Amino acid sequence: MPSFRPRTRQTFIVLIVATLLAACSPRQMVVGSIADELAGQARASENDLDLAREASAFYLKLSESVLRSDPGHLALAESVAGGFTQYAYAFVAFEADRIEATDARSAERLRGRAAQLYRRAHRHAMAALEKDSPGFTKALSAPEAVTPKLQPAQVGLAYWAAASWGGWISLAKDDPDVVADLPQAVRLTQLAWQTDPAWGQGALTGLLATFEAARPGGNQKQALAWFDQAIVQGGGRSAGALVGKAEGYAQPTGDRALFENLLKQAVAIKDAPESPQALHNEVMRRRAAWLLEQAPDLF
Repeated sequence: MPSFRPRTRQTFIVLIVATLLAACSPRQMVVGSIADELAGQARASENDLDLAREASAFYLKLSESVLRSDPGHLALAESVAGGFTQYAYAFVAFEADRIEATDARSAERLRGRAAQLYRRAHRHAMAALEKDSPGFTKALSAPEAVTPKLQPAQVGLAYWAAASWGGWISLAKDDPDVVADLPQAVRLTQLAWQTDPAWGQGALTGLLATFEAARPGGNQKQALAWFDQAIVQGGGRSAGALVGKAEGYAQPTGDRALFENLLKQAVAIKDAPESPQALHNEVMRRRAAWLLEQAPDLF
């Protein structure tokens, strides 16, 4: 989740962006500098979820505009893809889940919006991967004998490409063309994990576990091992790893005691000052608390 702090340089960025269309030879240099700055903003810490939500739309639209001018900027592409994915998950899809029981029509509308945001994130990420490694998209959909390559610097981008793909697929059950891409999303996650299994302090391992648990014919024993590995990689400080195991393993297997225990652990996590996980953890703590309230209806 990108962070948003009031800074004078943000105003400077806006002024510079406004003049980009009039720039000539220095244009790409200026765009590159702005892209660096915006990508850096996404890595800053923030623990106020409501503030992040209020600032997200501006940040994402600005970043997306700059990315279109510099589509090969991997760090900004990762930031944009991650920003749209997290916005869709935390503020749109979750709201749909919360109101479904009382307003099914609005929930359906929100899920449609979330699907489009996931789609947007996915396309930005895949476009950047393709630009950085021409032929990557085709190789990803080719038979297993053709193995696309991922570089370590591309792993974060691949993670968000796969995560947004999974979110899009989960909300597109009536679109067989989108659902048919699930094996490619799983393959992309596996490629990223093989390149850097520790990426994101367990986030990538957790995504791998979620796909394994959800895909047709998935190995639940393997999924459980990956969920546990993700929790270990998070050092006990990742609410997302705990919520992932609760929803991806405990709930489908009908283990309510494990489900509630994991969610209570997630809610109890306290973040250190300036923790880069603070905003993500707050998102997951809120979801964990809501899931605990829903437990009687889920089991």
